[in-house]
Amino acid sequence: MGALPKPTRSRKRRFGLIVLRVAVGLLFGPLLLILLFRFVPVPITPLMLLRLAQGYGMHHEWVPYDRISPALAHAVVASEDNLFCRETLGFDWNALAGQMMVMGEGERPRGASTITMQTARNLLLLPGRDWFRKAIEAWLTPQIALLWPKRRVLEVYLNSIEFGPGIYGAEAASRRFFGHTAAALTRDQAARLAVVLPDPLAWSAAHPTPYLRERAAVIERRIGQLGPLLDCTR
Repeated sequence: MGALPKPTRSRKRRFGLIVLRVAVGLLFGPLLLILLFRFVPVPITPLMLLRLAQGYGMHHEWVPYDRISPALAHAVVASEDNLFCRETLGFDWNALAGQMMVMGEGERPRGASTITMQTARNLLLLPGRDWFRKAIEAWLTPQIALLWPKRRVLEVYLNSIEFGPGIYGAEAASRRFFGHTAAALTRDQAARLAVVLPDPLAWSAAHPTPYLRERAAVIERRIGQLGPLLDCTR
């Protein structure tokens, strides 16, 4: 049996074009989606699809930012990202530097994820802690920070974030847990929603444990301390 023929120049060229198209798609595809969702409501996210496959169902209703109580924006900033209104490129540089120092000392970093980083993750990525996914998240975050105003970041975040099993966004969470719209959320209810964000599958805003109630009270106190750091939420 003779040797296999070497690839022809045309076959090499076709393969090169395929690789180039894939690379261009990976590079610019997310950017096009980011540009689109600057103006268009986000209908579904990768996490929603994953949870559907896991059997959780999906309850999600997009509402404009001005139909979400300001108390919820204040609560998530107080809980998740105190410096959101002051961050450049979507990063908390001091927190990131601290995490690098922790890593340099051989300890496991606790994370320095901002609201903009979480929005990038929710919009385009599946959950995970591997460094490759974190690198993609770091690539997407400044694009969102540069192309979207802060209020749009919050609008997408509050409409897409997971508040419970199969429950996404402020409107669905408000109706499910409190029986009214997101516009009617009180400060206490907003703090209870914000406090479950680290583990929405295990924690309930409707039936908070004593620990969660204590944490929600801390969030409410912190809101009063942030002052001008909440300017961009208005």
